Amino acid sequence: MLATSLPLGWRLLIVAASGVAAGVANGIAGGGTFLSFPTLLALGVPSLQANVSSTVGIVPSSLGGVRGFRRELRLHHALLKSLVPTCVMGSVAGTAALLVGSNKSFTSVVPWLIGAATVLFALAPQVTKLLERRRLGDHPLRVRRKTLFIGVFLASVYGGYFGAGLGIVLLAVMALTLPFEIYEIQGLRSALAMIINAVAALVFVIRGHLDVSAVVVLLVSSFVGGLLGTYLIRRVSPKIVRMLVVLVGLGTTIKLAIG
Repeated sequence: MLATSLPLGWRLLIVAASGVAAGVANGIAGGGTFLSFPTLLALGVPSLQANVSSTVGIVPSSLGGVRGFRRELRLHHALLKSLVPTCVMGSVAGTAALLVGSNKSFTSVVPWLIGAATVLFALAPQVTKLLERRRLGDHPLRVRRKTLFIGVFLASVYGGYFGAGLGIVLLAVMALTLPFEIYEIQGLRSALAMIINAVAALVFVIRGHLDVSAVVVLLVSSFVGGLLGTYLIRRVSPKIVRMLVVLVGLGTTIKLAIG
């Protein structure tokens, strides 16, 4: 593949561009993993190493989303705090499953994960609209609290193992269990996703398996992209970004499926 034969400087420049793009995508519509992960694959990084390196590298891009929902997060600080241990345990379980398995087993399952996450990401606007119209009535929070914690735990396991599409999974879980407005749920989703990804990133840093040069470049470039995304969110149509992310996800799925 041409990309694998490029000089180091060009390879790092491509990684930087993907990091900025991933950060912008996360700031506007989510799905940044669909941009950074395929880029590392195209540059010849093994799929397992590409996954963990991408997870670590794009953590800073989530800061913009959390920043944008500060007011909503203050309203539900106690609930967010109570969910943190569940996110940590689930993310650690997911990363453990990933690291215990082989690169071959991960490579065999990743096309299915990317394909399913791409479809879920593509349907996210419809899911959001459906959840906005849904009325939970006067059911108290405690009625669905157990379901909420189980759902967040399972989403955290998925996020620790792979993570693409994590945001929409969390959105669906919380919208079906919490009697909140959609923007409040979006705020909680952003914060929980950042926690899950940060925990997974910490485990990956401790255990290694990272492409260090790619991670360093992604950390900086995705942070810049995240800031740019929060600036552009009211100026660029999320539909355009979403379409690009979906196309990349579909292309990656097809490429990995056919070998």
